[in-house]
Amino acid sequence: MGLGAGAFWDAVAGMGGPRRSPGEAVRSIEEAIKIMRLVWSKERSLRFDGEYYSLKGMRPGPHPVHDIGIWVGAYGPKMLDLIGRLADGWVPSHGHSPPGQLPEMHRRIDEGAERAGREPQEIRRAYNVSGSIGDVDEGPLEGPPSRWVETLTGFALEHGMDTFIFWPSGDHERQVEVFAGEVVPAVKEAVRSGRS
Repeated sequence: MGLGAGAFWDAVAGMGGPRRSPGEAVRSIEEAIKIMRLVWSKERSLRFDGEYYSLKGMRPGPHPVHDIGIWVGAYGPKMLDLIGRLADGWVPSHGHSPPGQLPEMHRRIDEGAERAGREPQEIRRAYNVSGSIGDVDEGPLEGPPSRWVETLTGFALEHGMDTFIFWPSGDHERQVEVFAGEVVPAVKEAVRSGRS
């Protein structure tokens, strides 16, 4: 389950949702995560009395057949702390959180996890990366497969990211095929080798 705290307020309001302040957004996401975990639990009569949401004897349907991870895309200090305390994964985008900002963001998540009695390494770190795999060599996310392998391996080994979500900037089908067939296996091998 992917969540965010409402970066697109016009779209949220356009669908009938409330436009919240940053603090309200953090508190409402925290409540939403707690409610989802409660609904997916084995409890059969649910009660929750929150500032934004409430349940008064809700009877959920069948229990999920497997755990459902909650991954949050966020960048602010309070949301990063919340991810550490409650979420299963963090999903930042390269454009909003370049590699130089990642250590401080990881630190906030790790501290939130430790305060909640969780192991920081339990929280997956998925990086949205966008660019083009091809002959033009214009930067870390614009170039041949070997450049992508080098860049993503660095994001994993030096910057603590463990999953990559690729958003090709064009020629989507071919780009995804090259990413899955050439880049991913080479990054896996390079990371395995780098960690051993």
